[in-house]
Amino acid sequence: MSPASGYIPSDTVNLGQGFMNWLPPSFLRSALEDAIKQVDTNHYSHPRGRLRLRNALSEYLSPTLSSSLGRKLDPASEIVVTAGADEGIHAFFTAFLNKGDEVILFEPFFDQYIANVKYNGGTPIFVPLHPPPRCSSMTIPASEWKIDMDEFRAAITGRTKAIILNNPHNPVGKIFSEEELREIGKVAEEFNLLILSDEVYDCLALNGEKFTRIAAVDDLWKRTVTVGSGGKTFAATGWRIGWCFGPEYLIQPLLSGATRIVFCCNSPCQEAMAVGLEIGMKNGFFDRQRAEYAERLQVVKEGLDELGLPYTIPQGGYFVLVCTDKLNIPDSFEADPIVKGFAADYRTSFFITQTAGVVSIPVSAFHSEAHWGIGEHFVRLSFGKDLQTLREGMEKLRKLKVYLK
Repeated sequence: MSPASGYIPSDTVNLGQGFMNWLPPSFLRSALEDAIKQVDTNHYSHPRGRLRLRNALSEYLSPTLSSSLGRKLDPASEIVVTAGADEGIHAFFTAFLNKGDEVILFEPFFDQYIANVKYNGGTPIFVPLHPPPRCSSMTIPASEWKIDMDEFRAAITGRTKAIILNNPHNPVGKIFSEEELREIGKVAEEFNLLILSDEVYDCLALNGEKFTRIAAVDDLWKRTVTVGSGGKTFAATGWRIGWCFGPEYLIQPLLSGATRIVFCCNSPCQEAMAVGLEIGMKNGFFDRQRAEYAERLQVVKEGLDELGLPYTIPQGGYFVLVCTDKLNIPDSFEADPIVKGFAADYRTSFFITQTAGVVSIPVSAFHSEAHWGIGEHFVRLSFGKDLQTLREGMEKLRKLKVYLK
């Protein structure tokens, strides 16, 4: 919850929600100012998205698919611009789900997935990522969170239609290796499943980590729709510009769904996003941005090391999972009734907020109730904040030191 909710002090540092507290780059803002002054960009765009943006996306994305596609993405048939990544995900399920179809969700998961599946008549089936046992006593890399492939296979039935993959992963920060992607893909091929790959953090592989798209592995392009986000790419989450790309025979039905949901997306923001990609590919923006996020992550790591709580080091994205098993909350502490009935990490998160003045997110919120037992050992912190905010948050967290076992 945020300080605006009224349940927590107004002077808390919000490291919970995953939105940035700085402006988009100046070249993107200038492009939006220019777009608003043009006539055509103040009116409807094609439901597929503005051609300039689709062309820019083809230039930006195609090099990451060279191993599987061997050519550029076709802007006319293989890319659709959506009202944020979330609308693209919803349109995918509008296009492909029939009532009773099942969709595999790897936990922890982005909370909108469930609604996107259920609103379109589907049934979510949950398969958890497992952390290693030593995560409660020591800091671990996100790569050590693993899918149990036997659990994955056991979850598939004759009604299973698709898999949702989030890579880089929110909230774990894991980047799936090429071998892990290949294993997932082999299961999808064996059971003829579609893959929806949510890759909104694709430009935030940190500290030299290699990011591979599942659509770039073997023949998996043929069954994969990939989702991206301009908001995550350029710190402009309120612009609501996302995109989907994949084979024409998957993108065309998705387009039909997207057209019925919003018809078309914000024209000036689309035009500005196209210019942003054109400039960003030339001026070193993406490398600088990764370096800036790595610096922010370092502030959080140093703060947590000083505090003495173990955590998961993310490979990508801008979240850190903190294991709270060493935190000894007094029996006398009473959390607000709003958190009663939930897993233990809701009480933990509330305690951290009330005691240290830092907002975090309980990780069981990203799990089905059957798997709360995995998530309730962690809280999520966002380092998608400026350095001053992060340093203030880490300083506040020191108040927890007297409560460590």
